Amino acid sequence: MISSQVIRSSIEELKAISKIDLCVWDPEGKAIAATFELGEIAPSLIQDFAASPADSQVMGGHHLMKVLDDDEVLFILDAVGGTDEAYMIGRIAVSQLQHLIVAYKERYDRNNFFQNLLLDNMLLVDIYNKAKKLHIEASARRAVFLIEADKEKDSLTTELLNGMFSAQVGDYVTAVDESSVILIKELDEGEDYAKLEQVANTIVDMMSMEAMMNVRVAYGTIVKELKEVSKSYKEAKMALDVGKIFYAEKKVTAYNTLGIGRLIYQLPVNLCRIFIEEIFGSNVPSELDEETLTTINKFFENNLNVSETARQLYVHRNTLVYRIEKLEASTGLDIRTFEDALTFKIALMVVSYMKYLDSLDY
Repeated sequence: MISSQVIRSSIEELKAISKIDLCVWDPEGKAIAATFELGEIAPSLIQDFAASPADSQVMGGHHLMKVLDDDEVLFILDAVGGTDEAYMIGRIAVSQLQHLIVAYKERYDRNNFFQNLLLDNMLLVDIYNKAKKLHIEASARRAVFLIEADKEKDSLTTELLNGMFSAQVGDYVTAVDESSVILIKELDEGEDYAKLEQVANTIVDMMSMEAMMNVRVAYGTIVKELKEVSKSYKEAKMALDVGKIFYAEKKVTAYNTLGIGRLIYQLPVNLCRIFIEEIFGSNVPSELDEETLTTINKFFENNLNVSETARQLYVHRNTLVYRIEKLEASTGLDIRTFEDALTFKIALMVVSYMKYLDSLDY
């Protein structure tokens, strides 16, 4: 339904142009918006007119006209003055409101369409039939973005995204749950994953600057058909989860860059537990002290380069070697070798995944 603010803005613009006062009532006689002080017309008179078969009526210097939607009376437009000019301006106002009703209904229908599309709640034939009716291009390159912010700020997130992206160029903002807001972004032929990364970073920066919001953004792969949009949505959803588990320091996560994290995310939990027990026994990496974990992560960041890692940690090379050998004594893995380093890195990611699963149980 059109908001009272939109209605007020519309009639105030007409008043500024025509100098004719206008008021919009609901069928129950409650004033929604007006450009003049009310009190001349009793609500019962509005109710009587709404129930009558007449489309318009003059009542004590007021032109009353019905605003219809599929033969249902949604509003009563009141143009003040008994002149032909007042009648004409009233008719213009009625036409404008009816066009707004159609536009808002289409927007609502589109939102409902995309929600069902993302959740795979539509048959293939319905997808294309409804898309044609709603003027949505079926064959277009699209990708789905998920924007996660604080739950109490979802409405603000949606408002900001609607300001950044327009349905007029094929972009749609919607939501299917309370955890995130969804952007379905249409792409030109020459735009690729570099463009998606740019869009995601722009969203993060805008949310931070405009609303001081700390958001995470994930996106799926580019699809070429409307029926495949749900696939990109599922990929974006997985990317958001995988990013929070394995790449917590990143604000933007792309499905096509998840690497081994995506593989671990899809492993059965029992298989993960067996793997961890085989590698570490009872000495799970999550139980290692912070200094050791920092050393390991920095060592991996520097591609197993002992000298560079020691320099960045501000420790002597021999100190770093001692820490690595101490880790080898407790785990049996020498992370200075590629194979053991790879095993240890995967094991750390599996541990992070198991901790994430444990957190979901509470």
